[in-house]
Amino acid sequence: SPQAFDKTITKDNSLAVGYFQRGFVYLQLDMYEEALSDYHMAFSHLRKNPFIDYKQLGLRHILYAWEVLYSTAAAQCRLQQWQEARATLEKAVVWRPEGRTAMLVLALERVQNHLFLEPMQVPLGEFFRPRKKEVEQLDSKDFLGKPKVISSIIPNDEYIGFEPLRPQKQGFYEPSADAVR
Repeated sequence: SPQAFDKTITKDNSLAVGYFQRGFVYLQLDMYEEALSDYHMAFSHLRKNPFIDYKQLGLRHILYAWEVLYSTAAAQCRLQQWQEARATLEKAVVWRPEGRTAMLVLALERVQNHLFLEPMQVPLGEFFRPRKKEVEQLDSKDFLGKPKVISSIIPNDEYIGFEPLRPQKQGFYEPSADAVR
C-alpha cells in the first residue's frame, strides 16, 4: 500500500528507492499523476548518480537511473504523454549501462506505436533488513551525561552564561581574606 511508503519517505525524504517503489504502487492503483511525481522525485534524489546501491542499508537492490527513467516513461504512457515518454526514454539511453540498449530500443518502438510500458520494480520479496548491529545502535544513548552547575571561584566574576573559559584580566582575581586562610 502507498501508506507504508508514505511512512518510509516521511522518515527519510531523500530515499530515492522509497519514491521509486511508491511510484510503482501508484501505477498499480491507476494513480498516474502521483506515480509520475514519485518517479520524478526518485530521479532527482539520485543526485545525478547513475545508481545507488542500497545493500549497505539492508536492501539487496541497486537502483539505476535508467530504470527510474524507464518507469517515468511508463507513467507518461498511461497519461497519454507519448512525446514526453519518448524524450524520457532517450534520456534513459544516455544513463543506461552497456548491454541494455536493446531493451530501450524496443521500449521506444512501443511508445512510437502508443503501447504501454511495464514499469520496473524492486524484485518481489526484497525488503529493507538492516543488520542486527545497526538496529542495536538505535537505542538512545546519553552522550552528554547529567547537567552540572559550575560556579566560579573568582569572587568578582558575575558572568552567567555558557561559553568556554575566558582568560582573566590581570589583577582581576583578588582572593578574600577568608579564601587565603
